[in-house]
Amino acid sequence: MVSLLLYTHAENPLSVYLMWGVAFIVLVVLVIFAFAQRRTGKVLKNELEELDKVRQNNIEYEFILKAMKIAVWRMDPKRRVVTYDADFRDGKDSITSSPETPIDLLWDLLEPSDCERVVAALEDIFAGRSDSYHQIYRIKTNTVMYWEESYATVSARDEEGLPIRIVGTSLRIDDQKQMEADLINARNKAEESDRLKTAFLANMGHEIRTPLNAIVGFADLLPMVDNEADRNQLISEIQINNRKLLRIIDGLVSMSKIEAEARNLIKSKTDLVELLNDVVKTFLPTIDQKTVSFSTQFPYPQLMLSTDVDKLKEIVVNLLDNAIKFTQEGEIILGYEKLDDKCLRIWVKDTGIGVSEADQKKIFDRFVKLNDYVPGTGLGLAVAKSHIESLGGKIGVNSHVGEGSTFWVTLPMS
Repeated sequence: MVSLLLYTHAENPLSVYLMWGVAFIVLVVLVIFAFAQRRTGKVLKNELEELDKVRQNNIEYEFILKAMKIAVWRMDPKRRVVTYDADFRDGKDSITSSPETPIDLLWDLLEPSDCERVVAALEDIFAGRSDSYHQIYRIKTNTVMYWEESYATVSARDEEGLPIRIVGTSLRIDDQKQMEADLINARNKAEESDRLKTAFLANMGHEIRTPLNAIVGFADLLPMVDNEADRNQLISEIQINNRKLLRIIDGLVSMSKIEAEARNLIKSKTDLVELLNDVVKTFLPTIDQKTVSFSTQFPYPQLMLSTDVDKLKEIVVNLLDNAIKFTQEGEIILGYEKLDDKCLRIWVKDTGIGVSEADQKKIFDRFVKLNDYVPGTGLGLAVAKSHIESLGGKIGVNSHVGEGSTFWVTLPMS
């Protein structure tokens, strides 16, 4: 039946075979084309996936740069220009270059002490003498100077092996450098504290032995003295040295409490004037009133405040003790004044040797003695500082060498 139909449309049998051949070839071409299209589609899909990965990698790369706060740049050693591709560093004052900025213009921004080292390192990588670069340096602007750290490597070379492109990163390290400086200061302070503690311990034996020897010596003399006036003089000397010894021991006890952070406040209502007068009574016998006059300046006969009485009394004792030790002649004045309804200032003024401006910064530190020939432990002012700060106040000194000093504390009245 099929043959009859074919013969009906084609008189020549060869035409039938030709048509079948053409149909087969077309079918093969279609199959090949289909496979090619499928393969091309897979290739395109893979390429699109790779492009998407690249795009995703670029996004993630940018996120990493932002998180690390890094600037990315490239240099052309032949033309000696630098270009920043991205900058995520902290600080609005960071130096960035416009496209293809001459490298030599950036040298003036470097701290002179760092410039020679940084330039030499870059010239080594430009000339092919080094494959990498790492430098830490300071950059100065019109408003600030900051620290920066940079890394770089060669990314492309010419036929002769010389670099034609260098890529690198930079980041601000101000916080790191500040941390290093703080650690160095802390180490220096720790070393200084150890030195002062050693000197303190060496000095304590002498400080305690001096009044103790006087007490023991005068006590031994008492049975051998018949004259009443001489006996009273010896008793007076024993009492004076007793008080000196007690102040030394009180200072040690107070510092040990501070070291143990025993700073609990026990506040109560007290009359400041009465408290100050009690302290004055204990110190009057220790002052040679032939050469040093002692007076008070109390603007009110009574002033009530809520504070830790023991700590406040110890503060005043240490300030007065300090004034007496460094005032050989002249006067010492204890006074107070109300700064406002909530705050007052207590001060001790003397005409002693005074304190230099440089020493004023460290005089309230522990174990600091400005004069090794003057008796003392170097703890009094440190204890006063710790106590007044625990009371919510401040301590300070106004002084000039040879003109005396005024030590003061401010504290809240409640």
